[in-house]
Amino acid sequence: MNPNFPRIISLLRREQKLSQKQVAADLGISQALLSHYEKGIRECGLDFVVKVADYYSVSCDYLLGRSPDRSGVLLSVEELPVPEDAGRETASGSVGLVVMLNKKLISNSIYVLFDLLAKTKCRQLINQVSTFLLLSVYRMFRIVFLTENKNPEKLFSVPGSLASGYADSAMNVCEANARAIASGEAKDIPALGDVDDVNAVSINTQLLSEQYPLFAASLLNLIKNSEEKLTGKTSQN
Repeated sequence: MNPNFPRIISLLRREQKLSQKQVAADLGISQALLSHYEKGIRECGLDFVVKVADYYSVSCDYLLGRSPDRSGVLLSVEELPVPEDAGRETASGSVGLVVMLNKKLISNSIYVLFDLLAKTKCRQLINQVSTFLLLSVYRMFRIVFLTENKNPEKLFSVPGSLASGYADSAMNVCEANARAIASGEAKDIPALGDVDDVNAVSINTQLLSEQYPLFAASLLNLIKNSEEKLTGKTSQN
C-alpha cells in the first residue's frame, strides 16, 4: 500500500474545507469507504487514483508522493527558481525590513558557503552540508506552521512529536560526517564508504572580500552575530 496516498487525499480534502460525506458523494463511493482510504485501511485501484486526481486538479504523481508539486513536476537544476525571481511577498514596515535583512544575510552567506564547497570537489561533503541545511529549514518551517492550529498536520508524513528529535539526530550525524570528511578522517568511518579526496580551500577575510565582493560582508556579519548569540556578548559589552 502506498503510504502517501491516504495522507495526501485527506490533506487535499481538509485544505478545501470539504466534508467526507460531500467528497464521497462527488466521487461516487460511500463515506465509509472514503474514510478507509484516508486512514489507509483499504487500498484503492488505479481508476480511483485518477478520479481523485481529476477531482482535486492535481497529478497522480502528487497523490502517490512521487512529486511534492501538485502538478507532478520533478524539478531539474535548470528549472529551480532563484530567490531573485520571487515577488515582493514580504511584509511592509519594520517587520518587512527585518525579514529582508535576515533573508539577505542568510542567502548571501549560503551562496558563499556552497561556492567554497564546490571548490573542495567532494560530493560527500557537499551532500552532508546540504542535508544539514535542508533539515534546519524543515525544522523552522514546522515551527512557523504551529502558529495556526488549523493548519493541516497531514502536510507532513512525520508526526510533529517525532520530527524535531529525528531531525536533531540526523543533523548531528551530518555534522559529524562533514567534520570527519573535511578533516581527512572519513577513511576511518566504514559507514561513509568511499569518499572523494577533499581539495583544501584557503579562507581568510581578505580572500573572502576579494572573491566575493558582494557577499563577503553578509557572511562576516553572520559569523559575528552568531558568535554573539553563542557567547551572550555584543560588541557594546
